[in-house]
Amino acid sequence: MDKRELALEVIRRLKDEYPSSDCTLDYDEAWKLLVSVRLAAQCTDARVNVVTVGLFEKYPSVDALAGAEEDEIEKIVRPCGLGRSKARDICACMKRLRDDYAGHVPDDFDALLSLPGVGRKSANLIMGDVFGRPAIVTDTHCIRLSNRIGLVDHLKDPAKVEKALWEIVPPQEGNGLCHRLVDHGREVCTARTRPHCDRCVLADLCRYHRENPDAV
Repeated sequence: MDKRELALEVIRRLKDEYPSSDCTLDYDEAWKLLVSVRLAAQCTDARVNVVTVGLFEKYPSVDALAGAEEDEIEKIVRPCGLGRSKARDICACMKRLRDDYAGHVPDDFDALLSLPGVGRKSANLIMGDVFGRPAIVTDTHCIRLSNRIGLVDHLKDPAKVEKALWEIVPPQEGNGLCHRLVDHGREVCTARTRPHCDRCVLADLCRYHRENPDAV
């Protein structure tokens, strides 16, 4: 099968395997997801969810966080790593939301990219999860699994993986596929151990498994 056919079959099987896949960052407002996804760089979602409880209790609105001192934000977010740069970006981003967007997160991809600390991965997550728009979030799981399965060919750059996936994944399926790739990458097609091909629903489709038939 060609890559488009492969993508459709991967989507179908992962839907069956992970019917409830969703973002694992806790949020109830768009600006909170924007903060959380910045904190999630080089940090687990589980740790971010613990840290943001205290952050959002102390600063419960865009205005409150925009008016906070960077040093105070850094003290709270330090457990997520890169505390100084993350605090700086969060403070600057919230000020932009307050001053330029009346405290609201813009629903335009280019506008999101213009916000401090927001890259393509973060912008796609917001567009897909908050606004229900077509999106492909190329996190480490997506990149690793897309290469292993054979959806892309030896691509490591997130922008190149995103572009390649846009060419074969139906727009309405991209966001859900990426969430399911995260779940599959955590549970089966792991990074720090050999992938568990013996319990993978994609094994018969997967390039990695074809090239490593004894992988378990």
